[in-house]
Amino acid sequence: MLVVGLSHRTAPVEVRERLAAGADALPELLARLASRRELAEVMFLSTCNRVEVFALPKAADGVDAALAAIRDELAHHGGAVSGDALAAYQYQKRDEEAVRHLFRVAASLDSMVLGEPQILGQVKEAYDAALAAGTLKSLLGRCVSRAFAVAKRVRTETSIGAGTVSIASVAVELAWRVFGGLGDHAVLLVGAGEMAEAAARSLGNGARALHICNRSFDRAATLAGTLNASAVPWDSLAAELVQADVVVTSTASPTFVVTHEMVKRAMKARKGRTLLFVDIAVPRNVEPSVHGIDNVYVFNVDDLEQEVARGMKARQAEREAAERIVDDEVAQFLAWTRGLQVQPTVVAMRAKTRAVLLSELERSLGGRLKHLEGDRAALTQMVDSAVNKLLHAPTTRLKARAADGDDAGELALAIRFLFDLQEVGVAPEGESSSDAVPDAVGDEPLPH
Repeated sequence: MLVVGLSHRTAPVEVRERLAAGADALPELLARLASRRELAEVMFLSTCNRVEVFALPKAADGVDAALAAIRDELAHHGGAVSGDALAAYQYQKRDEEAVRHLFRVAASLDSMVLGEPQILGQVKEAYDAALAAGTLKSLLGRCVSRAFAVAKRVRTETSIGAGTVSIASVAVELAWRVFGGLGDHAVLLVGAGEMAEAAARSLGNGARALHICNRSFDRAATLAGTLNASAVPWDSLAAELVQADVVVTSTASPTFVVTHEMVKRAMKARKGRTLLFVDIAVPRNVEPSVHGIDNVYVFNVDDLEQEVARGMKARQAEREAAERIVDDEVAQFLAWTRGLQVQPTVVAMRAKTRAVLLSELERSLGGRLKHLEGDRAALTQMVDSAVNKLLHAPTTRLKARAADGDDAGELALAIRFLFDLQEVGVAPEGESSSDAVPDAVGDEPLPH
């Protein structure tokens, strides 16, 4: 398993926004990645703070080629950002470290805001998009679905999500720091997504007025109805900047929706009254040069990282417990994957033993035991029971050696030699599919 990506820890927002991919762009991007002959499975995760490709190479010895293919597609997607420029910001992980990274991301241990719940929903959206595109199959799909269970364990067994630290709460803190309160000030929300709603619920509480401006007026009106706010048309954005004191932007626009000239005109009409922008969108919604205008303050997602750090002490105390859960889950998942290595031998051993016993049963029913033909079903069930009892010990011991990472490979070779086995990859007709697929580590089957 592989992961190649960049995040708020390695790349500034001006680089991350070049690689961000909204829901509309994901199908084409996943199709491009899936078309690469070096890649067997792939998922693309794009959030405000990270852009990552999780993948499985088509061949065990093709890791380097798979990594190169991912880097190539990221550079192509980034357009003006060259592959060489991206290399300075990218990280890559493989095998155990890739599994650990995915589990930590889903559990919000790698988030800017430790313990924030939004990342799990974003990973699920990436998972659903990959399923819809047909780019998730067995192993990577199982790993991602297991990451959801890891996140649930971390959330329920620790207090990692305690407190009120969030982008929304930071926006409130900034507003209070700049204005000393919101009772006499108006808040404008540009965008009506999940992050916008969280910010609106925090900022709208106590503000003189809360207006919501969105390209879809119906969506703005729906959200406004739940927040005791007012929806305003998209074409009135410039006029709203004259009235608002705090502006939170979170649209999915690939270009700036608030420009330098727009704010400059608004500030002239405002006669210099202070204006605060909290831009939580990636790509950014507010042109960076707006910050240079007198009495205008602009905070983007990178700027918020320092603010977030102020309220993290309580959650940091729970990090160690959460990391232990991740370690435990990684060990379980790797034990399961090692079991896959010996599974063909187990399937072949069971198939050959069952075939030999059924052949002897057929010969006997055609000869001296012809009078038992009416009991064929019961006799066949007896054969299956005998196979299960006879091979229970070697099967469980071989799987246990595989889980422990010991000499399972050598034992599997010895079994194939002694039984003269030809490995098979699926359960033969009449055998339970559970014999062909190792037990999962507590998760549900990959959804279809």
